Parts: sequence; structure tokens; C-alpha cells
Amino acid sequence: MVRGLFDILPAGGGAEAAGGGSESGMQSASSEGAAREQSWQWDGEADGAAEAPGDVIGAGGDGPRLSRRGLLTGAGLLAVGGAAWAFAGSGSDRPVPEPTKPPPTALSGPTPLWTYRGAQAMTPERLVAPPGRPVFLSKAGLQVLDPADGGPRRLLVFDPPPPPNWPSDVDVPATKVAVGREYLYSATSRGHLDAHHLTDPTADWSVPLPDELPGGLMLTCMDAGVLYGCAWGWPGADGKVPSSRVFALQLGSRTLLWSVAGDHQEQPVTPATSGTAHLLACTRSVGDRAELVVRDAATGRELWTAPGAEGLRWCAAGEEGFLVPDGNGGVHMLGPGGEPRWTHSPARDESWRALPPVPDGVRVLVPRDNGLVTCHDAGTGAVLWSYRLPFLLDRRTRPLVAGGTLYVPGPAAGGVSAIDTATGVPAWTFNDSGPGRDVWTVTADGNHLYAGHDDILHALPLS
Repeated sequence: MVRGLFDILPAGGGAEAAGGGSESGMQSASSEGAAREQSWQWDGEADGAAEAPGDVIGAGGDGPRLSRRGLLTGAGLLAVGGAAWAFAGSGSDRPVPEPTKPPPTALSGPTPLWTYRGAQAMTPERLVAPPGRPVFLSKAGLQVLDPADGGPRRLLVFDPPPPPNWPSDVDVPATKVAVGREYLYSATSRGHLDAHHLTDPTADWSVPLPDELPGGLMLTCMDAGVLYGCAWGWPGADGKVPSSRVFALQLGSRTLLWSVAGDHQEQPVTPATSGTAHLLACTRSVGDRAELVVRDAATGRELWTAPGAEGLRWCAAGEEGFLVPDGNGGVHMLGPGGEPRWTHSPARDESWRALPPVPDGVRVLVPRDNGLVTCHDAGTGAVLWSYRLPFLLDRRTRPLVAGGTLYVPGPAAGGVSAIDTATGVPAWTFNDSGPGRDVWTVTADGNHLYAGHDDILHALPLS
């Protein structure tokens, strides 16, 4: 069924209870399902709370300074089908209601340049990759924020109806969007790729896709002006989903570079970095097992495959090759040609599970669900340093390297820790008073780190 195509997504697809990391690194299916139902909600939040406008809270010792801007909200049914987009600028002449929740107060770490509070909780799991600019994506739409002061510039409201031929008893996959420097890209209009300019509606464009990409489209990763994804046909009368087709779209020329059909469900997960240039890693579902497929990024030609342990929950491309789960809770490095390089697994007396690693040139940074971060030599796998975080982690944790610092987001009550990638020495841990229940997410541009959870986003100085 449809669920099988998306269960192997390495990024943002799973949702576990905040702070769900444990010493054992294991969670039951029932607890994971319950957490998924609760994600991105506030305890006791009324339905009308989503109508509250966003707030920009200036940082400083004199207390919060509120500058409210109205938000145009809309229903956010996450489905694949035709889409309706509406645009509205900030500002409103209507009376502004009082905030429904108290603004958070920074309890530790650097002082934020600004703090933005949205009308709804963020839904970062819908992003193909962390954007290199401050944006606030929720079920109400995408708010583009001014890096200087957090002021909202434009809201894109997303409200697609479900496709008429999608069976009601089948889970509809969540729609993913990709945010570039100037555009938000979506494939929710059946048979089209839509590009929505972040600040200028007159610059929007939409192109029809070739007939070889029928049915639903899902965007999965983006690199160097190329957008990758997969296409699959709509379920038939028997409920079965046809095999998928992997494709690459050149955004500059708005043309299809290539597409490849296969006998099994497959999707791109990560483009290669400089050490594995011109390669594209994909996950393929073959019955009850998964395998890693590496293709030529320029042509889509399949180069090699390797068995995928643990359903290939994640895959990362680094200087020395591809990092995948080893099947025992650890990390396995495969070279650019698929040859085994090294493996780092829990010892007999240890109980932990590796989360998606963060390649950093000659180093590989591996966060664990028990709150330990280890740094490995990318060539040999040797441990260079380790650091114990002040909080546990779960599968939603997506660390980020920027300017020689590793930023590790934790649960809402934990905050974000900054660690020097060369030495493992912590620089700071930032946290606010909440309240919240979601894990923190981080992204960065050349000047600031943008860290947030639930309906709060902070702009922090890069270390």
C-alpha cells in the first residue's frame, strides 16, 4: 500500500514523543503511533487559537517588545492532489487579540537577535531540506521572515483538496515542499511543478511535467539547482500502487533531466557531496526489505546497490562515501563504489542507537539517542572525541554544521547545544521557558542560526 513508499524516508517523516530518546534506543510501535497523533499540537489548545496573529518579540534586557502582524491562515490538509495557493502581505487594520500564550523567555545561552511566534506550530517535517533562510512553515502556510528583525514578508497558504480517486481507507502521503534561495517548490498540482517566489508573486511559474511522470509526485532532495523526487501511479481498484519512477528536474531551465522507471518503489534520499561527486543515493523497497541504490546524478543510470539494514531509516553522503545503519544500532560507511569502509556499533555492554550522521569534511559527527555525540575520522572510523549532551535525542533530531560548530537540537525542554567540531568542546546551550512538546529544529544562513520549536523561532548568532 502507499505507506510502504514513505516509511523509508530518512528525513522528517517519523515523529516520536519529544525527549523520546532512551538508553535502550528502542520504542514500541504503539508509542510511536501515539506520538505521531500528538505531534505539533499544544495541550488544551482551542481550535480558534490558530487565528491568533504572529508576534515578533525583540530581544534585550528591557523585556519583550511586541510588534504584531496579521497572518492569513488556511486549512492545511496534507495531501497529494490539486493545490490552491493564496498570497497576502503582513499587516491588518483589524483589532489584534491578545496573545493566547505567554512569550518565552531565554533562560540560558546567547541572547536572540529576535524571536518570532507564529499562529500555529511549525511543521518542519514537510520541508525537503532545511532552508538557508528564516522561514516559518505551518499548516497555515509559509511565512518568510526578515533576517534583520523577524518581520514577516509574505504568506503562502496551502490548501489542496484530496484527489478524487484516492481511496478513503488509504493513508494519503504528506506533501513535501523545497525552499530555495528565492522560491518554494511544490508538486501538488497534478502533472505540474509549481514555483512560488518568496517575496514577488509576479515571478511565480508553473511548468507541466512530461507524460512519463503520471500520478502523484513527491520531492525528496535538492542540490546545485537540481530537484530530485519520485513519481507513482494512483492506486488501482485492487488498492495496489504501481512501481515508482525516479526523476531529476533542472530548475534553471525548468526541464526534466532524466527519469528512470523501476520494478520496485524507489526514491532519492541524498545527493552526493564533493567526495562522492556526481552520485545520487536512493532507497528502494523490495518486498519487506530495503536496499541502497546509487545512481549517476547526471543520467540516472544505476551504478551499484547494497543491502539496507533497519529499513534504511537514513542515509548521508560524505567525503569518503555513504553512511547507512549497520543493523545493530550503529553506523556503516560504504565507499563511493559500494565497498565497505568501516563500522561503528554499540559494544556488548552498551545500549544506544545512532541517529542520522552529519558529515563534516574529514570528520563524521554521529548523534546517539542516549545523548552522546561522537566524532569519527571519515576515512577510518576512529573516534576522535565524544561529548555528553544535557538532554536525550530521538529520530526527529536533525543536527547541523555551520562555521565549524555542530548545533544539536533536543526536545522542547532541552534546547539546542553548540559544539566545536574540531575539539568537541561545548560553546553553549540555548533554551527558552517554552512551553512546548516538539523537538527543536535548526537551520542557518551565513549570519545567523534559526532555532525553534512548536510555534517559536529564534534568531541566534553563529558561534
